[in-house]
Amino acid sequence: MEEKLAEAAQKFVLHWGEMGTRWGINRTVAQIHALLYLSPQPLSADEIASTLSVARSNVSNSLRELQSWGVVRMVHELGERKDRFESLSDVWEMFSIILEERKRREIDPTIQMLRASAESPHSGASDEHTREKILAMLDFFETVTLLYGEFRRIPVNSMRRVGKLKSKLRSLFASVRLKED
Repeated sequence: MEEKLAEAAQKFVLHWGEMGTRWGINRTVAQIHALLYLSPQPLSADEIASTLSVARSNVSNSLRELQSWGVVRMVHELGERKDRFESLSDVWEMFSIILEERKRREIDPTIQMLRASAESPHSGASDEHTREKILAMLDFFETVTLLYGEFRRIPVNSMRRVGKLKSKLRSLFASVRLKED
């Protein structure tokens, strides 16, 4: 990375890239997202390629992926021929979009596969055991999806306010846990 990134920014970009790989996202895609998130102004693909020392073609492909997720958008400036890009700046909105995209790409196909498996003809004790396990997994994913649907209905500003009630939430969950025991 070029020297123009401050040390804290370099650490964040490198860490975000590493975390991206753990989440199944290409390292460069995640690093570009981090760079755009930190940038005070939109950046061109050439500026991104230069700053991260990656190929321009890699930057173009990564930007397309980030745009498809909805966390990066193209920005046009008067008198400027180059496209520039910026990240969403609201972390709550970004988190919400990423959750929805992960659900669509990972959870929804899993539910479809589990439903199809549960509905397939079976025979014998071992197949019945497998079917029961698949049904248990399907029930879990459907329940989590319903809870997620409820979560998505909560306005972002309300979630921010709930997030500020951390200690009160811990107390509430602790009292619920004690009642269950």
